Amino acid sequence: MTRETPPAGHKLNETEWLNLRALADVIVPPSAQYNVPGAGDEAIAKTIISDAGHGDKLPRLISGLEALESMAQAEHGGSFAAMDEDGRERVALAFRAAHPAIAALAEQLVTQCYYRDDRVVLSLGMELRPPMPDGYAVDEGDWSLLDQVRRRAPLHRAVD
Repeated sequence: MTRETPPAGHKLNETEWLNLRALADVIVPPSAQYNVPGAGDEAIAKTIISDAGHGDKLPRLISGLEALESMAQAEHGGSFAAMDEDGRERVALAFRAAHPAIAALAEQLVTQCYYRDDRVVLSLGMELRPPMPDGYAVDEGDWSLLDQVRRRAPLHRAVD
């Protein structure tokens, strides 16, 4: 990670920015084999912050990063971003157990932003284009799997 300050115009401080990037790399680490960055890449992290800025996600994400930092301080005596890979993994798993809702939010933001990155899309062998109007080919599924659901009685009450 080369940039030590968050992008201009966002509410994260330097520690939160570095911890977001470190946590994102724990969730989706970089891969030399597939030549893709981790989710802690600066461009992807900026997208995470941008997406979190909608609704109440950013304040929740920031409070989660503060809790993550507190857990790292208690475990390691230092910042989460400064920990080695094994330490980050250990603290991240403990954070997920202690704060499942915020961890789920972080996981959702990280994975959504990661898989929208052009470098990642190209590494998956996909075209860089919007899904519509051309769409994507989807294999036909086994519709008989829904038969049991179709036979079930309605779960709702009829309205007069």
